[in-house]
Amino acid sequence: MLQASLRRARSLNSWTLGRYEVAKFGFSTAADASPTPGNSPPKVSNLIGGKFVESQSDLLIDVINPATQQVVSRVPLTTKEEFDAAVGAAKQAFPSWRNTPVTTRQRIMLKLQELIRRDIDRLALNITTEQGKTLRDAHGDVFRGLEVVEHACGMASLQMGEFVSNVSHGIDTYSIREPLGVCAGICPFNFPAMIPLWMFPVAVTCGNTYVLKPSEKDPGAAMMLAELAMEAGLPDGVLNIVHGTTDVVNNICDDEDIKAVSFVGSNTAGMHIYSRATAKGKRVQSNMGAKNHAIIMPDASKDATLNSLVGAGFGAAGQRCMALSTAVFVGDSKLWEEGLVERAKQLKVSAGTEPEVDLGPVISKQAKDRICRLIQSGIDSGARVLLDGRSIKVLGYEEGNFVGPTLLADVKDDMECYKEEIFGPVLLCMQADSLDEAIQLVNNNRYGNGASIFTTSGAAARKFQNEIEAGQVGINVPIPVPLPFFSFTGSKASFAGDLNFYGKAGVQFYTQIKTVTTQWKDVPGQGVSLAMPTSQKI
Repeated sequence: MLQASLRRARSLNSWTLGRYEVAKFGFSTAADASPTPGNSPPKVSNLIGGKFVESQSDLLIDVINPATQQVVSRVPLTTKEEFDAAVGAAKQAFPSWRNTPVTTRQRIMLKLQELIRRDIDRLALNITTEQGKTLRDAHGDVFRGLEVVEHACGMASLQMGEFVSNVSHGIDTYSIREPLGVCAGICPFNFPAMIPLWMFPVAVTCGNTYVLKPSEKDPGAAMMLAELAMEAGLPDGVLNIVHGTTDVVNNICDDEDIKAVSFVGSNTAGMHIYSRATAKGKRVQSNMGAKNHAIIMPDASKDATLNSLVGAGFGAAGQRCMALSTAVFVGDSKLWEEGLVERAKQLKVSAGTEPEVDLGPVISKQAKDRICRLIQSGIDSGARVLLDGRSIKVLGYEEGNFVGPTLLADVKDDMECYKEEIFGPVLLCMQADSLDEAIQLVNNNRYGNGASIFTTSGAAARKFQNEIEAGQVGINVPIPVPLPFFSFTGSKASFAGDLNFYGKAGVQFYTQIKTVTTQWKDVPGQGVSLAMPTSQKI
């Protein structure tokens, strides 16, 4: 599949990829909305009530190929009337959809996963075009979302309630999980396929209807997935898509018909959404920023550890919420530095469609400028430069938003480059005198998405597992993102809410419990009793 994508990419003289093959959400680093000029690139549609509808808004945001600066398409700022129509379509579809047998909903997901596999090359090529990551990484983006679709195919078991017979004399009690109603998802730029697939498949298979807002920077994959969902048999109005930035997000938070909101993105946006939506009585799950650490013990396997640090630190140009951005070496980091630099220098930086490429561009010029500023702030504060990727030039893509692999050593915990999530291909190297000191350093950081240890000592690994304050822990695993039968369990400042994404927690987020107590017996007349009913027979 990947080789087919590469051949197709090289055969294209321009990115003209069909109807929908054409940010971290952060209030927003996209180009300013502007009126529609003549002869403009294709305009992305809304999806409302089963129909792709062109927005009446003349305020549009350019979707820009980050490797070439070519405008791929233009995203409308969905009007309030169009947003209301999308929510209305979801609300209208809900009664029928919630009463659709769960086996039917599962079969639609089974068909959807088949169609995603069929079109994975198209999806990956669109992601590379709009987001910039390599085709190989884009395939992974789709596949990790596909795994959630596969998990949703077992919803009948996942949504199963509980039953206790004869809780009292002749009385049975059981609980059932029911859908909430209309739910909504707000997506980031860094995983254009995976994050939408974290959201709507679980929600709709539970019996909810959905309003999805893709990132304004790369909406194409979400639109393609919506087409596939309808091809799979998802009824009109069950999934709707709107576009925009702050106004649409606030509409999602405020609309009284929306019962739950899922969000992945920056802390600024995430806390705004969490505060505003919960104030309106909604459920919210908000995955936010991260500063993921790896502790490297002196006994760690050297080659395997170096390969893991470089892969997890620079993959996807560092634009992952689970990117491994900080390495804490117990002992002298200089023993590891040469190997890190050697491997990082071997990485190929270019457009994501080029053969054998390792790193693509970052999402925007604003993102590149921020990454470079944070690197410089570290240098100004005393960090030692092992490798500086800021001045990299990529032949044939001179206008691209490229930052090469960057390594900073002697980083301290009071430096801005450490305190902020860089979200770029930058690996910070720190030192600790002991495992206790390293654990304390990690735990003092406000974020809690993930942390890893590299060691051959079971005792050290167990101590780390028990004492580290992070939601996802890796032992000799650099990016410990769980498969969908578990849940994505970020914690501390990396997550706001009570129930995490996918797995059991995801099903619980998109359902509410109803408990039913029944009595079927002939009760002899005992007169009226105002006493509290109990299970005790008097």
